[in-house]
Amino acid sequence: MMPKRNTSNAVAALLCAALVLLPVYSAVSGNIFILTLFTRIVIFALAAASLNLIMGYGGMMSFGHAAYLGIGGYAVGILATEGVGSGFIQWPVALAVSALFALVIGALSLRTRGVYFIMITLAFAQMAYYVASALSRYGGDDGLTIYKRSDFAGLINLSDRTQFYYFCLACLFGGLYLIWRIVNSRFGLVVQGVRSNEQRMQAIGFHANRYRLVCFVIAGAICGLAGALLANNTDFVSPAVMYWTRSGDLMVMVILGGMGSLFGPVLGAIVYLLLEELLSQFTEYTGLILGPVLLLIVVFARGGIMGLLGRMSRG
Repeated sequence: MMPKRNTSNAVAALLCAALVLLPVYSAVSGNIFILTLFTRIVIFALAAASLNLIMGYGGMMSFGHAAYLGIGGYAVGILATEGVGSGFIQWPVALAVSALFALVIGALSLRTRGVYFIMITLAFAQMAYYVASALSRYGGDDGLTIYKRSDFAGLINLSDRTQFYYFCLACLFGGLYLIWRIVNSRFGLVVQGVRSNEQRMQAIGFHANRYRLVCFVIAGAICGLAGALLANNTDFVSPAVMYWTRSGDLMVMVILGGMGSLFGPVLGAIVYLLLEELLSQFTEYTGLILGPVLLLIVVFARGGIMGLLGRMSRG
């Protein structure tokens, strides 16, 4: 276990150092695109980390997690359209609405298990997608343009690429720290125990669904934060961000990096989105290549990239 833990810690340290120093490299090299690309990667890494909380640690295979990305983004976009530009209002609303939607979904879907749970979460996400598509006042299918980014009373300028990148990175590190505290708390140990043996946990007095529901709501709120960041990054939000294929992308990031590992989703998001960007320069059918790559990782690298690195370190 020690080599595996040491390897995970080393990878996490290298990732953190690289992400922190990236704007320095961008400024020295004059490569602005890499900063823009990694801002997007950091945002999706936060969304994937929130999914990992319920999927990797809680055993809840949600196929509708991208709905919170859209809800967080639309909360920011709709308030901005209605003249409310303060981030101190937009962002708490984005988190609150995302958490409320997760509470509704969780309260209903956690009554089921297995494929039924997956289908119910997918159905709710598609409902959110079609509701957003029907909001003609806010762009409908065409999406909603956000003409001014969230204002934090001059404390931070989100229109500045470097400041916005570090703000996204701070949110990612804060989200990972929160997940780490949850996972290693009594509450988190109960959630992981329910994942391993629900009947035994209920037999010793724990109400499994209550713990799962709280975990589900927390994950939804964190993903809503990622949605608010994404809306500010693109100055645009559309129903497409809630479509089921985006939830599939988040699941791929988690599986690719390693479910149940803290930095696995971050590594998965980096590898997946970099591969997507690289392959898009040669073909528009990136899925035809990414699909077999994922299949090989699932078959030959159980535990994702983090699990593979751990096994390599043990020889």
